[in-house]
Amino acid sequence: MLEKPDLNDQRIITCLHDEYGLSVAQIAFLPLGADMNTAVYRVVGNDETPYFVKLRRGDFNEAVITVPKFLSDQGIIQIIPALTTQRGQLYAHLDPFRVILYPFVAGYNGLEVNLSDQQRIEFGTALKSFHTAKIPEALTKGIRRETFSSEWRDKVRSFLERIEDESFDEPVAVELAAFLKRKRGETLELVNRAEQLAQAFQRQLPEFILCHADIHAWNLLIDVNGRLYLVDWDTLLFAPKERDLMFIGAGLGGNGHSLEEEERLFYQGYGSTAVDPIGIAYYRSERVIEDIAVYCEQLLLSEAGGADRAESFEALKANYLPNGTIAIARESDAAYI
Repeated sequence: MLEKPDLNDQRIITCLHDEYGLSVAQIAFLPLGADMNTAVYRVVGNDETPYFVKLRRGDFNEAVITVPKFLSDQGIIQIIPALTTQRGQLYAHLDPFRVILYPFVAGYNGLEVNLSDQQRIEFGTALKSFHTAKIPEALTKGIRRETFSSEWRDKVRSFLERIEDESFDEPVAVELAAFLKRKRGETLELVNRAEQLAQAFQRQLPEFILCHADIHAWNLLIDVNGRLYLVDWDTLLFAPKERDLMFIGAGLGGNGHSLEEEERLFYQGYGSTAVDPIGIAYYRSERVIEDIAVYCEQLLLSEAGGADRAESFEALKANYLPNGTIAIARESDAAYI
């Protein structure tokens, strides 16, 4: 979230002391991310060691922290595991949030810097290590499975109908409604094609693996020494591998390379694998549809969010740019189907 939550800093400081034995000298809210249920802070201990604090409210599955910890313990160095409390837990409670503490890694996300050839290769290697890891079932209990649900497609259709009949007062909602009215035809074409792709992909009976499910450039962290990390594991999902591989060459992988170069370098690290083009086309379309639906929920069903609202609207509009994610999804469809 971009605006600090209504939570006194002292409550966080006290929680960190009581649960982690950490004496905090400094605390600062970091206005990062579009998730309105997640707030992050940088804290510095009395010994000048910096930490990253993540506050998460709402639905929570422990797998989003236990799985990365397991992978790190197995030697996948591109993962930053959560630190344990004094009782050996990977998070603490601070109503209405769960508190997760990490080492603070100074750096930039994959959009803020140009990734090197080696970093893209390393990304592929790290993702393959994750995809092939033998993770105990006890850790993956409760992780969602892909159902190819029409939920997001139905929501987008519903919002397109709603904006035809309803007026809005909040400025960002007014702008969004007007924008989507102009983009109605393009949006419906995307939704209807995704429906067809979902049916076609399911007929292929794809194998399911554990996927990160949101492994775009924003979730790649490059530290000041050039080391690469895969971060933000909140979206773990059992799905076909195309759920993760669709991000490669989809216009979401950061800067420094053409889409073709990005794919070539990634697969140098990931290795040869059979990729279902129907699955890639489906997931690239469905990803955009989910984004549109989520932003509509945030901006049309509520006036909350403050500065997050304008940023969310800009993010939604970016999908419709000439070389944006919708155009790339359409190209994937045209090339493969």
